[in-house]
Amino acid sequence: MGSPGLKAARDKMVAEGVDEVAIETFAHYYRLLEHGETGMIPESTIDPVDMDSLDDVSVDDETAQAAIRTTAVIKLNGGLGTSMGMDRAKSLLCVRKGMSFLDIICRQVLHLRQSHGAPLPLIFMNSFRTSEDTMAAVARYDDLPVAGLPLEFLQNKEPKLLAKDLSPVSWPKDPDLEWCPPGHGDIYTALVGTGLLDDLLAAGYERVFVSNSDNLGAVPDPRLAGWFAQTGAPFAIEAVRRTPSDRKGGHFARRKNDGRLVLRETAQTLDEDKSALADLDRHRYCSTNNLWVDLRALKDVMDQRDNILGLPLIRNVKTVDPGDPSSPEVVQVETAMGAAIEVFEGATLIEVGRDRFVPVKTTNDLLVLRSDVYDIGGDFVLDQVAGELPFVDLDSTVFKLVGEFDKRFPEGAPSLRKASALRVEGDVTFGHGVQVVGAVTVEGGAGTRIDAGAVLTGAAGDA
Repeated sequence: MGSPGLKAARDKMVAEGVDEVAIETFAHYYRLLEHGETGMIPESTIDPVDMDSLDDVSVDDETAQAAIRTTAVIKLNGGLGTSMGMDRAKSLLCVRKGMSFLDIICRQVLHLRQSHGAPLPLIFMNSFRTSEDTMAAVARYDDLPVAGLPLEFLQNKEPKLLAKDLSPVSWPKDPDLEWCPPGHGDIYTALVGTGLLDDLLAAGYERVFVSNSDNLGAVPDPRLAGWFAQTGAPFAIEAVRRTPSDRKGGHFARRKNDGRLVLRETAQTLDEDKSALADLDRHRYCSTNNLWVDLRALKDVMDQRDNILGLPLIRNVKTVDPGDPSSPEVVQVETAMGAAIEVFEGATLIEVGRDRFVPVKTTNDLLVLRSDVYDIGGDFVLDQVAGELPFVDLDSTVFKLVGEFDKRFPEGAPSLRKASALRVEGDVTFGHGVQVVGAVTVEGGAGTRIDAGAVLTGAAGDA
């Protein structure tokens, strides 16, 4: 029968109407937790990796066109942007000219359909918290739906577990906080449980391109679709060279004992291996979270494994109320979708340009995206027109939350096209048409305002 904690968690999920495939997957990870599994990947068990660059790969137009016509697009859209003070879908954030992330994503896909005569269905993996807002926002695009396929499917949810005994936590003050998403590795479980995997295969789609909705660089590019098709690989991830800002993040490696590619996240790195994690010369590549998945290969693997893909466990310890550090400590069982690279025999990697990796995790990133560093043309693809991406560091005590951030840029972002860095310390409001040139540090306090049209200059080069 299993442990009392697992039975209680199962009962809770059944009562909530969680899909059976998701319940069995959760039970698999629960048992790993009970047996002391931590999901750690010691440095001694892995080697660095190298890979081909897309710039060096030959893909003819016919292959690219054929591939994009049998490709579907999934955008991970379950995040609320709570770290930026949001309580609705993060993808509803305005990027520029009245367009949100969702608007730009929809227009990118519609333009590609027209350009390549491809059906290119766009499907959002929403959470129960983002579904309603997202579907309302995309309803304006009448020609977005593709017959026979949904515009969304929902990621699953699972109970948070008390760290002391792995029983499901009870939090009557806000019962929603008793639940958490299982990480974006849940996509494979949700594709099976909702029937969408079978529907895509039945409709003749051969592969799916998956990416985060907050990464507008992740366009379903026909050349990449063609490259993936001609490799014959079951699974691939786009990788980029790590930069100093990626030192604390995950990276790709190759497991010594079986030669499989792995994606090691920070939460899977031992403390004594943190220096190796940060070594950009040793581990040179990180994930864009842009994935290409062969749908038939996924179906076969899920069938072989009784619908439990067996991704590496990520044991995430938090408090039940993220805003209250005194609330009980809980374990959230998570998986990363990119970790599936170690499951598929023959999975591969491709190095792409940084233009395909423009994630917005903080208001620092949002300011760069809203600035003139990028142009957005008729194809709605980001075009980096600045010679380099500026480093932006806004005072987190003032600018961390989107509402406060917007108040301090009431007439838009400053020009950063000629900037190498912008640091803002203290409370500063920017007027219209401010330009930043070189590496600039602005210090201020309440009431400090940068006048409209001001040109802020600093040291040339990197900051």
